[in-house]
Amino acid sequence: MKHTLSVLVEDEAGVLTRIAGLFARRGFNIESLAVGPAEQFGISRITMVVPGDEHTIEQLTKQLYKLINVLKVQDITLTPCVERELMLIKVNANTSNRAEVIELAQVFRARVVDLSDESLTIEVVGDPGKMVAIIQMLNKFGIREISRTGKIALIRESGVNTEYLKSLEAKV
Repeated sequence: MKHTLSVLVEDEAGVLTRIAGLFARRGFNIESLAVGPAEQFGISRITMVVPGDEHTIEQLTKQLYKLINVLKVQDITLTPCVERELMLIKVNANTSNRAEVIELAQVFRARVVDLSDESLTIEVVGDPGKMVAIIQMLNKFGIREISRTGKIALIRESGVNTEYLKSLEAKV
């Protein structure tokens, strides 16, 4: 199972290196990584997606807390969250199929941010599932390049689980 970890750290040189080193020494892969300033000056939030079972993630959490600059570690996998990712995707698009590619981008509420005679670059923002869906739809045109930020996430203060709400809508 993939777990999403939210880690608050002191914003100092070498923190990310120590965290990545910890994962490397233990033989674990980080599938997605996003780092940026948090709400408090001098604190950064690291959001990472890591494969592993409950026991493995519990051990990694304990090891993270042993690192000097780590302030808080949360496994937010099963917690209602707002999750987003940014992706730029360059797709083959000539005069014969350009309109179809643009229409598809509009369906996903994506924006065309660059175009040439032979391609379009599309900006997509959304949850990771949206990224997978648009990639599948654009594959038939030929994808030239993809660049993704990695997932960022914040816990929903309302506690509303949107996945649960989506399942209710599907039954209606």
